[in-house]
Amino acid sequence: MDWLERARAAEQLQDWDVAIALVSAHAECFSDDPDMHDNHLWHMDLLARAERIPELTERALTDNHARRRLNRSLRERGMEAALRDRAEDGDRGALYVLVRLMCETGRVQEAQKVVQDIGPEDQYARQIAARDCWT
Repeated sequence: MDWLERARAAEQLQDWDVAIALVSAHAECFSDDPDMHDNHLWHMDLLARAERIPELTERALTDNHARRRLNRSLRERGMEAALRDRAEDGDRGALYVLVRLMCETGRVQEAQKVVQDIGPEDQYARQIAARDCWT
């Protein structure tokens, strides 16, 4: 059995340590090898599914894929306070995820306030609040 089959089997069993170790050894962000890049994305997904939020958070400092996967994971877990903290620390992706979440749950005024408080000059955040809260 090659590493890929072993990694998929470990993932199916939710043996996160094994799956992460196998995949990470064959992963590289922005690699010229598309398989290495795909494995990097898989690695970030495994970290999120294993609930290794601290590791994902650390990687998010320098890795856009980790940052996006972290923000999505926080959203999936309903961790709005963590998204807000990240947005207040300058993570625009976290701001956009937070505003969309608020819009999707009918909290139009909250979404608009978050944009005003955190990103009043951020045209994209304003656009999300205008478009997604009213559609």
